[in-house]
Amino acid sequence: MRLERLNYNKIKIFLTIDDLMDRGLTKEDLWKDSFKVHQLFKDMMNEASLELGFEAHGSLAVEVFSLQAQGMVVIVTKSNEETEEEEEEYADDYIEMQVKLDESIDIVYEFQTFEDLIQLSKALNLIGLTQGAVYFYNQKYFLHLDDYAPAEIETVIAVLAEFGSSTTLTLHRLHEYGKLIMEDEAVRQLNYYF
Repeated sequence: MRLERLNYNKIKIFLTIDDLMDRGLTKEDLWKDSFKVHQLFKDMMNEASLELGFEAHGSLAVEVFSLQAQGMVVIVTKSNEETEEEEEEYADDYIEMQVKLDESIDIVYEFQTFEDLIQLSKALNLIGLTQGAVYFYNQKYFLHLDDYAPAEIETVIAVLAEFGSSTTLTLHRLHEYGKLIMEDEAVRQLNYYF
């Protein structure tokens, strides 16, 4: 679990698939209202309090984004309003939440070298995948995939994991700060030129 303070009232929590498995959860479990999910949220808020000084009292907005291969991103925003009613709620340790759930079909993996991307492209080509975009950011290469058959997701992730690693970097950050090297059909281009 990785925590990041976005501003005074907002934090971002990144949970890997391993973090969920350690707690006996799957990504699908997070969409359910269960004791384990409540315990996970309580653990996240306790860790946010200890590491970031983020106290989760009063009204909270919780956004959960599922990233196909990477895990989950949870954004927690607490209300700016502090009324007398809410101060009473603090004493009762009551939290009111608005939860928004979203799932992304995008897959983003990072690679240490360009050679790793070349080798990956050969393996992806064998399973019929030719799409994708390649970015360069912070001395690493990133492959973004969004055009694949849902039935082949596990195979695609297994091949990606053989050559690279999942990243917490969002596609939006890559668009804004990364350098786009290959925009369309990156896997096909890598196979053709290398």
